[in-house]
Amino acid sequence: MSATVVIVYAVLAAVEVAVVVAWVIATRRHSWPTRPSTGDVVIGGVTSFLDTLGIGNYAQITALFKLRRYPSDELIPGTLNVGNAVGTFVSAVLFISAFQVEPVLLLTMVVCAGAGAWIGAGIVSRMRRRVIQVFMGVALLLAAGFFTMTNLGIIPPTGTAMGLSGWRFVLAAVANFILGALMCVGIGNYAPSMALLSMLGMHPIAAYPIMMASDGVLIPVASLGLLRSGRFAPAVAVGLTIGGVVGTVAAFPLVKTLGDHLTLMRWVVTGIITYAALSMLRSARSESVNAVYESPATRV
Repeated sequence: MSATVVIVYAVLAAVEVAVVVAWVIATRRHSWPTRPSTGDVVIGGVTSFLDTLGIGNYAQITALFKLRRYPSDELIPGTLNVGNAVGTFVSAVLFISAFQVEPVLLLTMVVCAGAGAWIGAGIVSRMRRRVIQVFMGVALLLAAGFFTMTNLGIIPPTGTAMGLSGWRFVLAAVANFILGALMCVGIGNYAPSMALLSMLGMHPIAAYPIMMASDGVLIPVASLGLLRSGRFAPAVAVGLTIGGVVGTVAAFPLVKTLGDHLTLMRWVVTGIITYAALSMLRSARSESVNAVYESPATRV
């Protein structure tokens, strides 16, 4: 194990320990409930299973919360982050140890994602969310089209590298900075990371340790602020945590098996990217409809 990978593990462990300690202290101080319902655990397990496969879980968890009308809307963002802080750490450790991405690239991508969330969030948060969703949705659909043509042999296949150099390295780092900022406004980094790194010549599986390690830093750091404010549902977050660890561990062997079958992996990635693109465009359309409905000019 290289010194660079050790540094990545150390950073992940440090932020995770900080979150767990802060959570325990805050729970004792405020006497927060800690017994989750069976539904909370099931939601955490199923959605984290999908998340480990690269499909993401925030949108699905939010939809299920809205369906059952609990927790309240203002507590959902905090519950998502606190409830997934431990699961993302487990994912990061599993993927980093199983898939040997070039260490310097891995560390750089993690640092850039964290910097993007810290520095770029203020800029991105002032942009219209719908514009971002439409742009990302269209870009991902184009990427899915390229992957489909690759899978069908129309264009040459993507690479099998586990590292980058030169301008590709720089482009990947800058892109992960942007993706780190976009995560602060609810735009996931899984599908964009897969598309970008594959187009730059990397094996599609290389996106997993990079995006998991990035989330392993971003989500716990965000959770620290939420634990101070208390703007989350404590018992629900515990349920997501328990189910999340189980779902992650259960799904991981499937991803590891797919990594040995490049063509099958490309089809999986194509499906994930298409799903993410359509979800973003659907969300953008919903926001547009809501904006028109709520506009004073349209009120009777």
